[in-house]
Amino acid sequence: MAITAKMVKELREKTGAGMMDCKKALQETDGDLDQAVDFLREKGMAKAAKKADRIAAEGSTHIEIEGNSAVLIEVNCETDFVTKNDQFKTLLTEIGKHILSEKPESLNDALNQKLYNGEDTVESYINATIAKIGEKISLRRFELFTKTDQDAFGAYLHMGGRIGVLTVLEGTTDENIAKDIAMHIAAVNPRYISRDDVAAEEVNREREVLKTQALNEGKPENIVEKMVEGRLGKFFEEICLLEQNFVKDPDQKVKKFVADKNATVRDFIRYEVGEGMEKREDNFAEEVMSQMKQ
Repeated sequence: MAITAKMVKELREKTGAGMMDCKKALQETDGDLDQAVDFLREKGMAKAAKKADRIAAEGSTHIEIEGNSAVLIEVNCETDFVTKNDQFKTLLTEIGKHILSEKPESLNDALNQKLYNGEDTVESYINATIAKIGEKISLRRFELFTKTDQDAFGAYLHMGGRIGVLTVLEGTTDENIAKDIAMHIAAVNPRYISRDDVAAEEVNREREVLKTQALNEGKPENIVEKMVEGRLGKFFEEICLLEQNFVKDPDQKVKKFVADKNATVRDFIRYEVGEGMEKREDNFAEEVMSQMKQ
């Protein structure tokens, strides 16, 4: 397939590899981005294969908790200035309360429902706020959690809502413990709770990448397998919450911290504003100069 400049740019952002190396990797893998990342890692060309997607859109995350229900939402806007606007903050609260009240099954359902305390739909309410503020605003996503009276929610917003984390811990009602786990997740960004949650396909794929890496480093075949298993341990530490060193006490793993509290992590969700969205690239100086000329 034809390799476009956009594909090369995306691969460079994910790996930090050179432009020509990225182009070659895409050619070798017929344009498959994930395989191209693996190709670069196996050749030792990728500087940071786990680099996060660029943070693009502005906006804020928000958490609402009521009784045994909780929700984390992300609402986007065009500029960071809007997130400090009282009308925008009210919008976050009202949408959060609506989702807790009506428990929509999808984003589309949420937008088309009548607001929990009014006659207008959620979408109409957002549009009315757009008219007042003068910027595009959108509800991007949400996640609802429920718990029992014997469990605890952990809620944490970082950088004024730039990152939002919601956790559910079973076996404890101590919200401070659950919040500590939420803070750790905000800082370290695990993808899974435990090793058991990682799909066998993903583990096998990582094992093959690590094996090829070791062989390319010139390691003897008779020790490659042991090396791969050791490096797989580091892989699990990077992506699994319970395998990570606890940020508030790096001398112990998260799994020991929660076990000592007679608790278990049942669920978590982490949102970072704009993750995976393409950033609008504006030149502010040129924009001002253009307006001055007019």
